[in-house]
Amino acid sequence: MLVLFGHVALAQAAAPDPTAAVNSYVDAPFNWELWFPVAGSPMQAQIDWLMQYVLWIMAGVVGFVGILMLYVIIRFRASRNLKPSQVTHNTLIEVIWIVLPVLILAVIIVPSIDLIYYEADDSNPYMTVTVTGHQWYWEYNYNSVPGLDYTSYMVPDDQIKPGQLRRLSVDHPMVLPVGEKIRFVITSGDVLHGFYLPSLGVQKYAIPGTTLTSWTTITKPGTYFGQCNQICGLDHDAMPIEIKAVPLADYIAWTKTALATYTDNTVPAAPLSSPMPRNQLADATR
Repeated sequence: MLVLFGHVALAQAAAPDPTAAVNSYVDAPFNWELWFPVAGSPMQAQIDWLMQYVLWIMAGVVGFVGILMLYVIIRFRASRNLKPSQVTHNTLIEVIWIVLPVLILAVIIVPSIDLIYYEADDSNPYMTVTVTGHQWYWEYNYNSVPGLDYTSYMVPDDQIKPGQLRRLSVDHPMVLPVGEKIRFVITSGDVLHGFYLPSLGVQKYAIPGTTLTSWTTITKPGTYFGQCNQICGLDHDAMPIEIKAVPLADYIAWTKTALATYTDNTVPAAPLSSPMPRNQLADATR
């Protein structure tokens, strides 16, 4: 049995990997990416739609104001208006520039509030995963699978294998079922972290001493990546999140395999992502 550093470590098993098939679809960032990643959940699809909706409205406002300013600059230039106008106000224009922005805000705020309530509705999940951020790794506790609690470390650059992505792949990915509502309970064991899954519409702080919740439903089997997007210390960039989304039957098979091949262990004395002993980590961030 091979035991790795971690609160719970993975042991090699002879059984086939139930998550292997999802490696054919990978939703990861790429060079010169300018927009959101491809939506992997209904929540992210709504976020993407709202962003485009608001940007088109903004483009219209900027375009209108730009044209209006150009007209004013040309029409009322000094060479064409030797005697300046003494007009101080215009009732119709004042009504328009009050009413029109209110209408624009109304058409923006209605779908925005709808999305806020949608994101906040984490009721009736299929399962709950407690996510704990540590310097500098993640811990996943599957509340509905007693005993399934393990750590997830970034694969070091010099240990990257074919098919893995530098600074994104981890030793123990989070495995979740496709098409089911997944609730995350997010906290931290030391400092402020950020649990950010851009393609799944999840972004929450991991705060010591408190918990925040979020949720998602993954629509397509595959591998999805996220990162800690809060500057949490020396190895802040070494906290990627890798999710393997599999069909429900494969997820159930994976839980059985994980329970049989994961073994309890103590908190690591020397995290894989840090070159220093654990008792020096806090000092390094001061």
